[in-house]
Amino acid sequence: MDSSETYWTDRALLEWQVELGATDAILDVPVDRYGLEAAKPAPKAVTPEKPAAVPVPVAKPEVDAVVLARTAAQTASDLGALSAAMQAFEHCDLKQGARSFVFCDGNPAARVMIIGEAPGREEDRAGRPFVGRAGQLLDRMLEAIQMGRAADDAARSVYITNVLPWRPPSNRTPDKDEIAMMLPFLERHIALADPEIIVLMGNTPCQALLGRTGITRMRGNWVEVLGKPCLPMFHPAYLLRNPIAKREAWADLLELNARLRG
Repeated sequence: MDSSETYWTDRALLEWQVELGATDAILDVPVDRYGLEAAKPAPKAVTPEKPAAVPVPVAKPEVDAVVLARTAAQTASDLGALSAAMQAFEHCDLKQGARSFVFCDGNPAARVMIIGEAPGREEDRAGRPFVGRAGQLLDRMLEAIQMGRAADDAARSVYITNVLPWRPPSNRTPDKDEIAMMLPFLERHIALADPEIIVLMGNTPCQALLGRTGITRMRGNWVEVLGKPCLPMFHPAYLLRNPIAKREAWADLLELNARLRG
């Protein structure tokens, strides 16, 4: 190709670029783009970031609440220390939903210790056992045999507590795990109060201390609990629902009175 043909070819190419919109020349001499590509530094290898370490939950050691309760109960040297130990016990979930800790009522020196099930709504509000309708009926029953929780004379007074010191939701019956968990405290409570006679009111205290239920069969029959004579009786709440059973409850009260006066 001679110079004239090169000229017209370059001009045609230039005009074509102008028609495409090119207006300015960038460089005076051609640039070898292939050479520039070869001269480029190789891209740095990108090391993938390590994913953030996901914390692995550490399994908490299993806690034997019954063993802890037994240890806490045995360290209590008197009723005040036992009350403090029970209030500090954090393994019973009932504590989280209860308003009050309900420990006892009456005379700790009384000859008779009455054990119920657990606080109800009124007991949870007042912080004392047996203060609702069932408690009022219990007071009238005791008055019928010249006894009461407010009596100063130990021979005529009673001491009252429950298997559980916290109210179960909706006044439901305590389950076996809750009873087993609080049983060491109850046994220590009995040992420290050292009553002459124990009265178990209803199925729950019978289950806790006798290992069985069936209050309609057990009531009125003397048994032994922790080396002490014990009389199972109907719970006053049961008597409110079944007034016809008050006859048997009266017979049991007379039996208790005879044992105390014998």
